[in-house]
Amino acid sequence: MSQHIAKPRTTAVILAGGTGQRVGLSIPKQLLKIAGKAVIEHTLTTFENADSIDDIIVLMAPGYVPDIEKIVAKAGFKKVSKIIEGGSTRNETTERAISALGEGLAEGEDVNVLFHDAVRPLLSQRVIDDCVTALERYQAVDVAIPSADTIIVTRTHGEDGEFITEIPDRSRLRRGQTPQAFKLSTIKRAYEVAAGDPNFQATDDCSVVLKYLPDVPIHVVAGDEYNMKVTQPVDVFIADKLFQLASTATPEQVSEEAYRELLTGKTVVVFGGSYGIGKDIAELAESYGATVYALGRSTTGTHVENPEEVDDALSKAYAETGRIDYVVNTAGVLRIGKLAETDNATIEEALKVNYLAPVQIARSSYKYLSETKGQLLLYTSSSYTRGRAEYSLYSSTKAAMVNLTQALSDEWAGDGVRVNCINPERTATPMRTKAFGQEPAGSLLSSEAVARTSLDVLLSEMTGHVIDVRQQDPTAGAARASGFEQALASVLDRQDGV
Repeated sequence: MSQHIAKPRTTAVILAGGTGQRVGLSIPKQLLKIAGKAVIEHTLTTFENADSIDDIIVLMAPGYVPDIEKIVAKAGFKKVSKIIEGGSTRNETTERAISALGEGLAEGEDVNVLFHDAVRPLLSQRVIDDCVTALERYQAVDVAIPSADTIIVTRTHGEDGEFITEIPDRSRLRRGQTPQAFKLSTIKRAYEVAAGDPNFQATDDCSVVLKYLPDVPIHVVAGDEYNMKVTQPVDVFIADKLFQLASTATPEQVSEEAYRELLTGKTVVVFGGSYGIGKDIAELAESYGATVYALGRSTTGTHVENPEEVDDALSKAYAETGRIDYVVNTAGVLRIGKLAETDNATIEEALKVNYLAPVQIARSSYKYLSETKGQLLLYTSSSYTRGRAEYSLYSSTKAAMVNLTQALSDEWAGDGVRVNCINPERTATPMRTKAFGQEPAGSLLSSEAVARTSLDVLLSEMTGHVIDVRQQDPTAGAARASGFEQALASVLDRQDGV
């Protein structure tokens, strides 16, 4: 009879002992905000959401432990079990982590440990899972990617500067990343041996195992280009843009009954609900038992550019149901034409409907959503990453929706209000048809598919995300984002999306 062997506990150790000197900061770079959140919060979120990780320990730069405690409390991270001060060097920090990991272990008990740089916030779940899986067979695991650059070895000759002494074969060179994963017993033994070396120093933990436990093979897991380390000033800019462009997979409900259970008794207010995506969201939510207020210029006479009408609509919904759980704004106008030839009335309309209206809707919705811990859902356009000729007003105001989403999600996080933004690729809506005329059948995403994804976002715990909806994904006729790989692909094909 086979006996079930319990899997060892897997702990992620977030190494956050660095400072911000190389990026010109007076605070540790892991506290720098990118895409509305501290770098380390993005990193912690990744491990918090990883099914293969049981708990998290943070090693923070001396003097900044309270900052991490506040971030953890505000974000509600349940897996963070310890936050302790790191050492003056990377090795000393790892040794403190090893000591903390060994507390409370029974004799002979071992655990898996993943050491990860706090300033690598773009880590994928795939890399985490591959590391944990590799530990089922190996005692030490590194993460690396092929080097796209030629690596040279140099030597300095006095005042004459550097000269090349060797050019290694690039096909065998890899760029190391994190996590670096180990059996706790292995990395502990490596550091114990290293302690006997008076000249011991290392910048990473796999090199300690390689040098002091040469008989232990170190398996290499494939990393990815997006798992970058925020070290230089340019890295801050690149990481921020990657977060802005990156789409997020939306968790779908397991059954029709699950949708019904989550929406029955809830109140949904949809601005722009007369037709297209807004109308489909309203009908879908109502079919699952929600009380829905679908508001629009052509059906209810609601003008989103009028703050009083927005206030009145929300007040009415609250008075009649006693709550507002979700507020959705799909209203927008698209006028094609060169800016220099556009009259003032058209410019004013575009700014009022596409920018000021969402701002007013957000401001008016806040008091209701903070009461229910609800969500505001906004919409951008696939043109937001790069303004397009002849609809500069539309694409620029849609870019503003992304920034508004990320800013408000951070601003309202403490009150439990979530804010997200849907980014559909070219979608078959009356607004698009009016602007571009009839387009080839099958070339556009259906508004029903966007509505389904929108509903999944509303029912999720996500906040501060831009969610791509793309046609080529087979699920529900829409595309659920698959990660940062899709982010860059999106940039290449966003030619005229609305």
